[in-house]
Amino acid sequence: MKKHKQESQAHGGKQRFTEDEVDLIGHRACADQYPENTIGAIERAAPHVDAVEIDVRRCASGELVVFHDAELDRLTGASGRVADTNWKDLRELTVLDSGEPIPRLKEVFDAVPDEVPVNVELKETGVADDALDVAQRADNEVLFSSFHPEALASLRDLEPGTDRALLVWDGDPESVVETATDLGCVAVHPPIDLATESTVVERAQEAGLTVNAWTASDREDAEKLLAAGVDGIISDRWDLPSDTER
Repeated sequence: MKKHKQESQAHGGKQRFTEDEVDLIGHRACADQYPENTIGAIERAAPHVDAVEIDVRRCASGELVVFHDAELDRLTGASGRVADTNWKDLRELTVLDSGEPIPRLKEVFDAVPDEVPVNVELKETGVADDALDVAQRADNEVLFSSFHPEALASLRDLEPGTDRALLVWDGDPESVVETATDLGCVAVHPPIDLATESTVVERAQEAGLTVNAWTASDREDAEKLLAAGVDGIISDRWDLPSDTER
């Protein structure tokens, strides 16, 4: 993602935090601004960010769909679990009354400009092989992330050359870095409090890992993460950097 950022700066259009090359990653394609994880959100967020982050899980009929929650109610008003719902029914639903449908993973890759990297979060185990197959057919740079070490291990075993990031809620910095290193990850994704209140950023970077922290929702969050020295900020908005200075 660093390579993409350096290349794209000359073309303008994107928001920048500082000259320190901190990446801005649109969380669920900037969920505070657009209906999350939808094609419309991706098309609108992509011109302003260094990468888009999306969530992937499997529905009952086997397709990989881009949807954050295990349950349908918060985002669609429907009831039931994504894992128990067939694609023919999911495709009739819309996200947050936006008129935007739930997309499949392939449709998302079709919508993201080739030069924009994609962070694919695997929300569950058992999807790595199919997610990898879709990603390998696209021209985008792809970073796979997951809270599930087993999912990252599956990717490592399937294709050691994939870029992988360990997502964590909390934990001892040394253990976080050790787990990420053992999995062959290139990055760790800690929450704001862990990134700013522990030594995880320093330890990870010393181990050669990139640190992308989540999830910034305002400029105060962004400023804290910049001060902590992260490499990337996973944000619900793309307009945070407009007057943020280090």
